[in-house]
Amino acid sequence: MDKDFLTGFILNSFLILIFHKVPLMTKSGWFSAGCLGTILWLCLSWQGWLSVVIYLLLGSLVTKIGYDFKYKIGIAEKRGGRRGPENVWGSASTGTFFSLLIKSNIGNPDILKIAFAASFAAKLADTFGSEIGKRFGINTYLITSFKKVKKGTEGAISLEGTLASFFGAFLMSFVMLLLGIISTRNQFLIVSISGFIATIIESFIGAKFQEKYKISNEIVNTIQTSFSSLISIFLFLIIN
Repeated sequence: MDKDFLTGFILNSFLILIFHKVPLMTKSGWFSAGCLGTILWLCLSWQGWLSVVIYLLLGSLVTKIGYDFKYKIGIAEKRGGRRGPENVWGSASTGTFFSLLIKSNIGNPDILKIAFAASFAAKLADTFGSEIGKRFGINTYLITSFKKVKKGTEGAISLEGTLASFFGAFLMSFVMLLLGIISTRNQFLIVSISGFIATIIESFIGAKFQEKYKISNEIVNTIQTSFSSLISIFLFLIIN
């Protein structure tokens, strides 16, 4: 058995045993997080694992901001903001795919790491924008028409939420830089820009297609993170 796999499995099992009662995830959500954590430790060692732990913590914390207000007007995350397996994999499936490519030594490792980082930059940007926008957005507009709509409408944006999205992408990119997943200023900029652009695309998909084709939030999340990774690869190839 691979030593990194065993280490990741034991560590994640131990941590879940200790923290499973903390109201961040459902029981099945904790199980999925353990599987994800084991894969990430196997593929990207402690740096990849810790980057996603930080992402999950930041995403859960920002969801709690103004939760009572959001709950009162009917736009809060279900289950008190606890993440289930669909949330875990909807957010992390793209990043998991690129981490497995890295472990398999398929392709340019710098490109694959940038794509990995960009997927989580996009998702944290989306979470920051959505949760901050729902709570503090003064005026909310549909991205396709800029028509004023209610908070929580699919595809709705606000100035406050957009600024929060940019900060979320920047913050997650900075975490990736600190942990050595990405290593240069150009890579940092690529990941930040890709994450933010993908969040704008996600809003467009939400407004134009999500309700029409009954697309789940988790599928939209996977599409968003995939776009972010592809944009980051494109930008990397242009710059380099």
